[in-house]
Amino acid sequence: MLKDILIKVADAAAQKFGAEYVEVRAQSLFKTMLTLKEGRVEAVKQGIENGSALRVLMNGAWGFASVGALDVETLTDAVSVACKMARAASSRLKMPIELVETKAVEDRVLVKPRKDPSKIPIEDKINTTLAMNNTILGYDSRVKSCTIDYLDLTGTNYFINNEGTYIEQGKLYVWSRITATATEADVFTFSREEIGSTAGYEIFDVETPEIVGERVAKRAVEQLRAKPPKGGTFPVVLGPNVVGVFVHEAFGHLAEADLTLSGSVLLDKLGKKMASDVVTFYDDGTIRGAFGSFKHDDEGVPAQKTILVKDGVVVGLMHNRETAQKFNTKPTGNARAEDFRFEPIIRMRNTFMEPKDYSFEELIEDIKFGYYFKSFRGGQANLDGTFQVGIQEAYEIVNGEVGEPVCNASISGNTLETLFKVDAVGKDFELWPGRCGKGQTAFICDGGPHIRVKEALVGGSA
Repeated sequence: MLKDILIKVADAAAQKFGAEYVEVRAQSLFKTMLTLKEGRVEAVKQGIENGSALRVLMNGAWGFASVGALDVETLTDAVSVACKMARAASSRLKMPIELVETKAVEDRVLVKPRKDPSKIPIEDKINTTLAMNNTILGYDSRVKSCTIDYLDLTGTNYFINNEGTYIEQGKLYVWSRITATATEADVFTFSREEIGSTAGYEIFDVETPEIVGERVAKRAVEQLRAKPPKGGTFPVVLGPNVVGVFVHEAFGHLAEADLTLSGSVLLDKLGKKMASDVVTFYDDGTIRGAFGSFKHDDEGVPAQKTILVKDGVVVGLMHNRETAQKFNTKPTGNARAEDFRFEPIIRMRNTFMEPKDYSFEELIEDIKFGYYFKSFRGGQANLDGTFQVGIQEAYEIVNGEVGEPVCNASISGNTLETLFKVDAVGKDFELWPGRCGKGQTAFICDGGPHIRVKEALVGGSA
């Protein structure tokens, strides 16, 4: 039985090799990956992926090894390698690593989808993506290309440490990214959408190929008649999709405690006012069905709802056991690893702004001239707090009404300055799934309500 193997390996690390702390993460996952371009299947891969990650703490230093196996001999060899690495690293250590104490947990978390992706034939998955492709390319002759990536993961993650924690946790992710381009004369447009769920393949009963396909194609075609924005500082209203990427990129990464310690602008800002009174941010791993949700993180710590900013004041960060010890606080359940090949690091889960009480009409009614940024194209941020978010769907706001579409817009600036300029927050709320890179990939959600920023730097033609 796998549990007995993991116990043996953890015991060997502690007793035979002298590790102060040891954890073993094992996984047995069924995975489908599929790429479709203009209706042709470019790549398809399906199969079971087994593997284990072994992490030990010795003399205040980490050692890590991973193997694509689940047998006791291979794992014992790997844990011996991890212990040698930790010993070697400890001789060059300036600050010994300590872990905050946590309660031992024993738990078995089952996943119960209505439609289990591992039971859906590969032909059906190809047909779903084909139906999306046909809707997009059939929408308008100006739509020229379409690429669809599809991924599903199902199975079980196992976690054990030498402190008495043992967790079996069901895993289920269904994800798809759809991109399309349209051209007319010398104008070229781009449209992108992501779908993601931890509930099951039934996501495609709601986000049907026809609904998603039309949404992607319509956006690409409508942008063909769009004009570039005027460059400069204007009032802007951001849709939940853009608010989400702004919260994630421009603030969330700064509040990951490992990056905070690396010198993010938040290092000396805890307890200080860094945004307007209407700004409250959360990172929450407990939202049912959301793409960044799970019950226990990859250090065996229960997920929770973590408040980062309350009424404009920075009140919390996202922690693993190591940073929680440094900040003399509790871990927040944010330690995540892409799979057994990686060590867990601090990652966001579902990161969002809390809604307030404005309707969309109230947000735009006082704006003589500004912009409505509805959907983002990409974003990036730096530890000094500067950010830029590219927009794929945008409109002018003229005399309190949504006007003409705008293309190739972007919003940039300093995160903290921009947060002070948020003067009204909507009462609607949406979460959007995505994938975040930080040396390894994590499935996340971000979002919030519509918000109004009094003035923001808009990129466009001068």
